[in-house]
Amino acid sequence: MFNKKKNNDKEENIMNTENTSENTAENVENTDASTNETEQAPELSAEEKLQAEVQQLNDKYLRLYAEFDNYKRRTQKERVELLQTAGKDVIVSLLPVLDDFDRALKAMETAADVAPVKEGILLVSTKLKNTLAQKGLKDVESINQPFNTDFHEAITNIPAPTEELKGKVIDEVEKGYTLNDNVIRFAKVVVGA
Repeated sequence: MFNKKKNNDKEENIMNTENTSENTAENVENTDASTNETEQAPELSAEEKLQAEVQQLNDKYLRLYAEFDNYKRRTQKERVELLQTAGKDVIVSLLPVLDDFDRALKAMETAADVAPVKEGILLVSTKLKNTLAQKGLKDVESINQPFNTDFHEAITNIPAPTEELKGKVIDEVEKGYTLNDNVIRFAKVVVGA
């Protein structure tokens, strides 16, 4: 009886040893399989990383392109609006002068004396010049000044009445103007030769 029991124990030990060796073999196979998978995984993950990076850069490029396109449209719209309303400030400041001219014209219709009408016109003219001067408009001084092609346009030359007027402006046919120190209209002048 003891023999049978010993034999059964031996058989169980042998069976356990076989199971252990089978488990070890399976573990080795599983380890080899997981090693193979991890060896293949970095290749796939590197490829996937590159694809993800390409996708991310492409998305970033598209967003930047769309943002730049929106910027272009917005600045173009602002430029058009600026051009449409560029003179608005000047026009609004000239409206009171226009009103004064309308009042002067009404007063001229019923006026019997010329002096008050003349005085009113001078006041309106002064108001207009002051308003334009506030906006940066200045007239170019020409008479008795040396001829300067940056500000003057010579219409003709005439003999100078005196020696000191040679090369200087003798007469002004049309006034010249500068706006913020930029010439917007050259003065048409007669130069002494």
